[in-house]
Amino acid sequence: MDKNWVIPHTFRFIASDHIILLMYYVYILKSLKDEKLYIGSTNDLKRRLSEHNNGLNRSTKARRPFELRYYESYSSEYDARTREYRLKKDGKALG
Repeated sequence: MDKNWVIPHTFRFIASDHIILLMYYVYILKSLKDEKLYIGSTNDLKRRLSEHNNGLNRSTKARRPFELRYYESYSSEYDARTREYRLKKDGKALG
C-alpha cells in the first residue's frame, strides 16, 4: 500500500506510518465594533480568525475587529458543518 495517500474529510495525510488528523472547528466570534456574534466553521481556526480580522471575509469585513468567544472541535467536517447550521438556524444557546 502507498504510504502517501489521502482520506477525504478525516485525515490530512498518512506518511511513514504517522497519521496526522485534520480537525474541523465551529466557532463564534464577537464583533468589537457592534458586539454582534458571527458563527462559522473552518479547518484552521487561527487562519480563519486572521481572515476575518484582516477584512478577507465579505460578510464580516465592516464589523471588524473580532475576538474568538467560543469554539468546538470535530474530527468530521460533516459534523462541524451540521453543528454550524444548527446554531445558525436556531439562533440560540450552545446546547
